[in-house]
Amino acid sequence: MNKLAFIDEALADLREKGLYNTIRTVESSVGAWVTIEGKRVLNMCSNNYLGFANDPRLCEAAKRAIDQFGVGPGAVRSIAGTMSLHVELEECIARFKGTEAALSVQSGLNTNLAVIPLLMDKEDILFTDELNHASIIDGVRLSKAQRAIYPHRDVDGLARFLEENKGIAKKLIITDGVFSMDGDLAPLPGIADVAEKYGAMIMVDDAHGEGVLGRNGRGIVDHFHLHGRVDIECGTMSKAFGVMGGYIAGSAKIVEYLRQRARPFLFSSAATPPDVAACIAAIGILEASDEPVRKLWDNARAFKSALKDLGYDIGVSETPITPVMLGEASTAWDFSKALFAEGVFATAIAFPTVPRGKARIRVMLSAAHSGEDLNFAIDRFAKVGRRLGVIR
Repeated sequence: MNKLAFIDEALADLREKGLYNTIRTVESSVGAWVTIEGKRVLNMCSNNYLGFANDPRLCEAAKRAIDQFGVGPGAVRSIAGTMSLHVELEECIARFKGTEAALSVQSGLNTNLAVIPLLMDKEDILFTDELNHASIIDGVRLSKAQRAIYPHRDVDGLARFLEENKGIAKKLIITDGVFSMDGDLAPLPGIADVAEKYGAMIMVDDAHGEGVLGRNGRGIVDHFHLHGRVDIECGTMSKAFGVMGGYIAGSAKIVEYLRQRARPFLFSSAATPPDVAACIAAIGILEASDEPVRKLWDNARAFKSALKDLGYDIGVSETPITPVMLGEASTAWDFSKALFAEGVFATAIAFPTVPRGKARIRVMLSAAHSGEDLNFAIDRFAKVGRRLGVIR
């Protein structure tokens, strides 16, 4: 008997439906251009918003940290002690985000697994946007709390759920700050208003907002001037900051509770010294200048405008995330392969990451892209789109 027959069937089904994902191998540092399987291509699908992933200043900070602290923390912080680097990073994050305190964990995914199950128990209720990130969904599933899934960005729908459950004492509203597939923003001011009316806490996953929105990239809470009205900000250091790790920022009381009880913090080693040092360097660069953020937005506006002029549907994006809507998964995969042949690396996104019939190429702009890079990409999108009949 083949105990793994179910896996064979599942993989065969993915291949038959055109959903099997072949992950390409990158053979260089991650910048505007990368080498993939021996081919130099323009990188249009990385979350490296500010070009920090191979920034010499971050690389040098990482090297210095290895010399002083080595390559790993050796054990979990709560047992073997915490390195001064981790304390410094948390102080930097809290200062940058404008909160009382912050806690660093191993990844952005772990922030949601740390916070949601700890704060919410079976007598409580969660309110979560229907298009929230998979890590939020997993965090919600790990909680014993009741849950209400409200329509995407629908503050009135959220308010109805809150009214129906106003008798429940502890309530938590969870939303992405920037929704990663469409690039639209959470209606955070409206969410804050209804949260205050019904006595609910707010948690924002700002993974695609930090380094992108707000003053010098401080995120969506800063963008909407909502400091003090959002209880918990979570995020990742692996996108705009170009490194690795996650953070949870908020009141000193919440952060201390997480430090005492959050399972990802208590049962997994901390981020490595070079990662932490590079994150500190990234925050320092943004505190000193908003130039990388301005360059990112200049690139995004120019590229989006050019795609619209070509006749592409780029959805409802309000950020540098640029979905090129193509419909069927097979079209998106063919488009991605044709782009790669033309020297542009931009991966197709299809079901189950996005709904069926809404497959796309998700273009991620970066401050690392030059004007010549953007012109190269626009030319290839025009060429491939016309060849495949997507545009005229």
